[in-house]
Amino acid sequence: MRIIGGTLRGLRLNPPANLPVRPTTDMAKEALFNILQHQVEFETLTVLDLFAGTGNITFEFASRDAVQVTSVDRSIHCVNYIRSTAKQHKLDNIKVFKADVFKYLEAETDRYDLIFADPPYDLNRIPEIPKIVFDKDLLNANGLLIVEHQSMQNLSNQPNFVEQRRYGHSSFSFFKKTIETIDL
Repeated sequence: MRIIGGTLRGLRLNPPANLPVRPTTDMAKEALFNILQHQVEFETLTVLDLFAGTGNITFEFASRDAVQVTSVDRSIHCVNYIRSTAKQHKLDNIKVFKADVFKYLEAETDRYDLIFADPPYDLNRIPEIPKIVFDKDLLNANGLLIVEHQSMQNLSNQPNFVEQRRYGHSSFSFFKKTIETIDL
């Protein structure tokens, strides 16, 4: 695992082998950030990384100078690894919380420009994530929700779905909160 862009570009992340994770592959992550570089201004983003795991995505956004990256994972080992790596590399724009993601979302009141969720592929609650995010109004205007999931899963019937991009066995489904225009 390596950071592919920003101030930490090329940094190899070496998380402990015993973390309960399936990190986003470098190929899929590179494809994702190639898409995002044409859609967002990284330096103005507030990001919520759900099921953060190794912090692979968290560190990528922090390396690209996102204003704030909030990482949530239920594993204390993952949380400790993200915290120690952030401290080691002086990434003060990262906040880390140990929590069940669904309980965290239900209690969350802050809004974000981008929410990334990489749940375990066998989690049967994956389709609930877009519904909760949009019901709780957790995205700023024109905000993006990106859910990583198995390519055979289809989330196109969820609220505010835009598109699905496939990368081998993994897919990213994109959801967008758009500003509604009011005719006067």
